[in-house]
Amino acid sequence: MLGTVLATRSSHAADHLDSTTLATNPMADINDVYTWMTSDMSKLNLIMTVSPGDPGNRAFSDAVQYVFHVVSRTGTMPNQVVAMPAAGTETKVICTFTSDTAVQCWVVTGTTVKDYVTGDPSSAAGITSASGKLKVHAGRHSDPFFFNLQGFRDAIATVKGAIAGGAVIPNAAGCPDNLDGTTVGGIRAILEGQRPTDATAVPPCPATSKDCFAALNVKALVVQVDKTLVNEGANTLLAVWASTHAKP
Repeated sequence: MLGTVLATRSSHAADHLDSTTLATNPMADINDVYTWMTSDMSKLNLIMTVSPGDPGNRAFSDAVQYVFHVVSRTGTMPNQVVAMPAAGTETKVICTFTSDTAVQCWVVTGTTVKDYVTGDPSSAAGITSASGKLKVHAGRHSDPFFFNLQGFRDAIATVKGAIAGGAVIPNAAGCPDNLDGTTVGGIRAILEGQRPTDATAVPPCPATSKDCFAALNVKALVVQVDKTLVNEGANTLLAVWASTHAKP
């Protein structure tokens, strides 16, 4: 499950290669969720990427239900951080596949189906519902997420070493809250790509790679939905999260 909140700006949430539960089911393993409004504020764009390091021979699973959860909320400030699922009126965009060239997607609030589209989403233009308010594309794309994965792992090891050596004392929540300048500087250097001499490759990244996902691909489900289908009344915020489920 991944989530974010937006009013007028773009947002995204990430969760890469860290679930042993989903490792054997990559087509249900969410990498990232991206969401933003069109420039005229009339439509909401939603992207969910799955299949980490997609090798090119995977297809969207006919056993998986892909769901965007869009919660219409009151509020005035953009980019609020809230617990997910957020309180408000929830609308779901639910998609199921029988193959990469056959998808069905519904926009549902409660038990009310607000829009529906079916067809082949694999072209760049994708498919559009009869109302014109729902568009869907799905296919294989370059992973757009920038992440120094090996550097992140090395930074974690550095903090753990500082805790073990007594230089850093974790607080009640287990988080280090007294990092000294030397430790912070070392972590910054690691994340900026200065590789330790003993770094070893951790799949899928070369040990010296600053951008682990630069040469990797993912499967992307891309949806554009008219704001009138997901917003309620005078609400000004949309909280977005995504999930995958075993198809009922």
